[in-house]
Amino acid sequence: MSKAVRNLLVGAAALAGAAVWAVAPRSFGDKRRNFVPAVPECWYAHRGLHDAGSGLTQDYAAESGAYVALARRMAMKAGYGTPDATGPIAPENSLAAFAAAAEAGYGIELDLQLTLDGKVVVVHDADLMRVAGDPRRVEDLTYDELTRIPLFPGARPGDAQAEPLPGAQERVPLVVTPSKAPEGYYQHVPLFIDVLKVVAGRVPLIVEYKFADDTAWTERDEMLMEEGDALLQTYDGPYVVESFNPRAIRWYREHRPEACRGQLAEAQPVGREHGCDALRLLAGLLAFDWMSRPDFVAYDWTGGAALQVRAARLMGATAVSWTVCSREELAQCAPYFDRHIFESFVPDGK
Repeated sequence: MSKAVRNLLVGAAALAGAAVWAVAPRSFGDKRRNFVPAVPECWYAHRGLHDAGSGLTQDYAAESGAYVALARRMAMKAGYGTPDATGPIAPENSLAAFAAAAEAGYGIELDLQLTLDGKVVVVHDADLMRVAGDPRRVEDLTYDELTRIPLFPGARPGDAQAEPLPGAQERVPLVVTPSKAPEGYYQHVPLFIDVLKVVAGRVPLIVEYKFADDTAWTERDEMLMEEGDALLQTYDGPYVVESFNPRAIRWYREHRPEACRGQLAEAQPVGREHGCDALRLLAGLLAFDWMSRPDFVAYDWTGGAALQVRAARLMGATAVSWTVCSREELAQCAPYFDRHIFESFVPDGK
């Protein structure tokens, strides 16, 4: 064997070793020392079991009717809404949607953010445009204001997004917070502590910490971690935590090693035309798992066959898919994942 070939093989082996080290999950010994629970085995309803919001598009209309009907039935069973309600009664990430999921026996995946006044609330998007027709950002609103902004106002059951409010699409948006709450039934962005009271330990939670910029870390990000975790430490029920930001999962590694933690990621297309930067590409390759050493990897359902996901799973990480929206998608990704976050269809057996 020539020296050049030998050096090439040594270099390739070193590169492969570095790649394995980078994507490796938490070690079995670390889990055992810290008595880390596994991700509970169940179906996880994405943003609650909802009758308006994420995933309810024409692409999934063939199956979403039964899903919306179940969400409404379970929400009413939990005491939300009435049979004659013409609008949504359990919009995504609302108390009604979480109560509906718990009534149906599904685990729940939800998202945490901070309001202007430092309250931990449950909402996915950085702004309220999709869910309330209001273009303002959550971080610029107080919780008191959020209680007066209805989710999916004027929408119909099964709508994927709210209609823009008057003035919302002006160059300088003209939307202001109503001075008083709307009349009649409605749901609004809830406090995390109220969500925990509604779920009350009945089903497992996957709690995602969301940030304006997953490549940065600010005092406000640190505050979200501290405040969110403080609420979880008072909660008597099963939960795991996750984030796209590896710094957030490293926070749990350093401060709460007994918590089950997960790294969120998705595959990134390669090529200048896709506008994918190096950091996003590396995150999709799980190249920052050395920071977080996660117990599970929550990955886009289309990427389960990717080498990095299979390697992490082989080394002991639980693989969680997001977000499966039909039986066809489930059939495609089932061989590669251990748990599933779903919406828009009713999993078999329910």
